[in-house]
Amino acid sequence: MSLMGIDIGTTGCKVIAFRETGETLASAYTEYDAVRSQPGWAELDSCGVWQKICNCIRRVAAQTNRDPVSALAVTCLGEAATPVSKDRQILGNSILNFDERGQEEVKEIEAAVGRERLFHLNGNILGHFYTAPKLMWLKKHKPQFYNGAYKFLLWEDFVHFMLGCDPVIDYSVANRTLLFDLEQAQWSAELASAMGLRLDQMADLRLGGQVLGEVAPAMSDQLGLPRGVKVVTGGHDQCCTALGAGVIRSGMAVYGMGTFICITPVYDRIPDKAKMLASGLNIEHHVIGGHYVSFLYNLTGGALLKWYRDQFGRLEKREAAERGVDPYDILLADLPAEPTSLLVLPHFAVTGPPLFESRTKGAILGLTLETNHQTFLKGLLEGVTYYFREGLDLLEQAGVTVHEFRATGGGAKSPVWLQIKADILGTPLATVKVTEAGALGAAILAGVATAVYRSIQEAVGAVAKVDRVFEPDSARHARYREQFEKYRRLYPALKEILWSL
Repeated sequence: MSLMGIDIGTTGCKVIAFRETGETLASAYTEYDAVRSQPGWAELDSCGVWQKICNCIRRVAAQTNRDPVSALAVTCLGEAATPVSKDRQILGNSILNFDERGQEEVKEIEAAVGRERLFHLNGNILGHFYTAPKLMWLKKHKPQFYNGAYKFLLWEDFVHFMLGCDPVIDYSVANRTLLFDLEQAQWSAELASAMGLRLDQMADLRLGGQVLGEVAPAMSDQLGLPRGVKVVTGGHDQCCTALGAGVIRSGMAVYGMGTFICITPVYDRIPDKAKMLASGLNIEHHVIGGHYVSFLYNLTGGALLKWYRDQFGRLEKREAAERGVDPYDILLADLPAEPTSLLVLPHFAVTGPPLFESRTKGAILGLTLETNHQTFLKGLLEGVTYYFREGLDLLEQAGVTVHEFRATGGGAKSPVWLQIKADILGTPLATVKVTEAGALGAAILAGVATAVYRSIQEAVGAVAKVDRVFEPDSARHARYREQFEKYRRLYPALKEILWSL
């Protein structure tokens, strides 16, 4: 018996079957591109993506005959909704969060509801990238199409529906619509009315980790799954990644180290909303009952390391290709052990909370003729970490503290970068043995819901095992505290110049 996690992202989907012990039994991955039919538009071809999801399920199912799948759950990107008919026909594409449509509708929401009231009810910072502004745009510009849809389903509830179950969405994904009442855990009639949207077009609500039914017999045969596979509510990708990394209690956080870096702290009570709003920090449901999460992120993130590799590391890339190794292993091999004197403002792309700033630019201060490429590169990594240190301070002021990080993503493979982060933050960072934490989190939910595990805690103990812990060096941490105080003054001092560039 195995458990299937289906991970649907913006650029690709991954399906993995796990043994009860957390070992990967079989996996399949495929990529897809956004459809850009007009400038500023970005959609997923829902028909095409669904076929690729099905193909991945088939490939995994074909490798699990000796250990057949007993239950599955979905983890997915947020916001993007697909219109469907009652007889399970796909009526159109799903609009992605970074699609520019919905900006005028945000102004309407602010006038009708207000940012403070929206945050009090939903816990998210008003912006055009959520589902509701996109639906408002559709209603305004394509009213016949909008009114003709049976449901607008996000990718979790879309897969439930296409597999033959009722359309059901979990709380963590529902949060991403702006139509969900955080504290009441139900759709908000107040918000829907103010936005002019119909709640009957949304899926039903359930907590993550609840059995919805079984894959329909015809779909089971089509996908090569055994009859009777249970379908279980999953969750938002960041939340399932947290679960798969074992981040299930207050004081813990995921440190997602990919192209897009995101810290996801977990806590068991709603923090001071006024302070969270003032800091630009959201509040959403975790996939674990009675727990919540926030997302602290920066779109520069790990992309800064990729930028350096592509622009200044061409020799290392060539050497890596010749030796058959990862170019990052070569680039990060000889960084100085001690903190640098460089100060890097990591605003090379749009910033996340608390600024949400698109006008700013990156800056590197402290360069001299003695600065070598290793010091330069380490300064970049330090600057990105300073950004998150500042955000963690804001979280702590609102009552959310972090004592332990679990690192995931491609950057978590670098001991050098992990040690830099531990030294700057003064907090241990642990890596986990199963790197596909999102799909594993979904599989954990499927296993707990079907009594493979007696509890979330038992499941995490069985499968989300720590691989290595990076402890902060006290002497380096003291030096980094001094540098960080200088870093905090960078943006206020430079912002007007950066805005003008």
